[in-house]
Amino acid sequence: MSGVNKPHEVVERALELSRADGCVVIANESSTANLRWAGNALTTNGVTRGRTLTVVATVDGGQGAASGVISRSAVTAEDLEPLVRAAEAAAREAGPAEDAQPLVEAAGEGTVSAGFTDAPDETSSEVFAAFAPALGESFAQARAGGRELYGFANHEVVTSYLGTSTGLRLRHDQPSGTLELNAKSPDRTRSAWAGQATHDFKDVDPAAIDAELARRLVWAQRKIDLPAGRYETLLPPTAVADLLIYQLWSSAARDAAEGRTVFSKPGGGTRIGEKLTDLPLTLRSDPAAPGLEAAPFVIAHSSGDDASVFDNGLPLIATDWIRDGVLNQLITTRHTAGLTDLPVAPGIDNLILDGGGPRSLEEMVAATERGLLLTCLWYIREVDPATLLLTGLTRDGVYLVEGGEVVGEVNNFRFNDSPVSLLSRATEAGRTERTLPREWGDWFTRAAMPALRVPDFNMSSVSKGV
Repeated sequence: MSGVNKPHEVVERALELSRADGCVVIANESSTANLRWAGNALTTNGVTRGRTLTVVATVDGGQGAASGVISRSAVTAEDLEPLVRAAEAAAREAGPAEDAQPLVEAAGEGTVSAGFTDAPDETSSEVFAAFAPALGESFAQARAGGRELYGFANHEVVTSYLGTSTGLRLRHDQPSGTLELNAKSPDRTRSAWAGQATHDFKDVDPAAIDAELARRLVWAQRKIDLPAGRYETLLPPTAVADLLIYQLWSSAARDAAEGRTVFSKPGGGTRIGEKLTDLPLTLRSDPAAPGLEAAPFVIAHSSGDDASVFDNGLPLIATDWIRDGVLNQLITTRHTAGLTDLPVAPGIDNLILDGGGPRSLEEMVAATERGLLLTCLWYIREVDPATLLLTGLTRDGVYLVEGGEVVGEVNNFRFNDSPVSLLSRATEAGRTERTLPREWGDWFTRAAMPALRVPDFNMSSVSKGV
């Protein structure tokens, strides 16, 4: 027992200890490396490692199956039996689970992942071997240009081991890298932000990002006050990602079928099959999307309207949520599929909006007679689930475009708008590119979006934030 330490051994031992009718064990091994900087100088760096173990016990009772879920970090061999017993006790005390389904059976290919018994993938400071010197050169350029750089780079690898009493032995290695860079004027009256998602930092060019931030700080030298109102607005890919990720999180089939969301059909049912936008846009998720690869099977640490612990290990396939402008699918577990008569479509950990035109954001600016160019959104919150009305703030630069050129920086705004409504009103989508969501980047990093042109984005009030 004391020799049980490797992740696959921990999973096997927990399954062996189980006395429940069914058991799912998920071991997440994480490895993280990071750099932080301020005022054109590195401040901290570090590497961390961790383990989280989740045990799902299912108990068949007279009224139906019940589930108990316990998750703990830093689990040792001695912790395993108490953890398994706690999950079993939670199942017995919970009563019948509404989302109860038979655990996913092991059958055919995909039952056992190659490398299930291998050590987890890890990251280290070596991931920054080329990036860190390039960043140092950017510090020198920024210092010479009279600006200060702040920010951080983070790289994480999470290896998930999933085992079940039905025979599944699945593994997924997920690298996730993020860069966030702020440039500020020495008097701190001007600020510009850029972010990038990456697998391994080999595709990150700090000099190019710094050059773009320097250009934006120059734009901000001229200040223009504008009142609240509806403006033609260019939403960059990062802002589009933040809005559509929230839309995805709000697209559970059950909630829609029960009349609680923007995807509910008046009189009952869902809006699947309804045209949401005149643009030929397809919003999709695909675990095999190049550069945005995500887990190809369900990894659920808890149950809710959009996920079920009983679905753990269920294979995931490419899914079109919106196809050619038409609502095609909502997030559907096996349980909610039975309630709604919709196909099973679990959530997937990436999001792509395709179908836009060939223009870059810069080319879209050049084609704008008068409008606003945003940098990013933050502090996004839901106001009304029935319309998916969201509110939030602009941040780190809102610029006025006139005659195809940026003529200055305007004040920040609070916005009130719905991503579903925005899609219906958008008049142009640009070229799809990988992007880092500013608001949701701590939870969702795999996104590819175009910029959107919205003729009447609702800037509901002026904000004094930066």
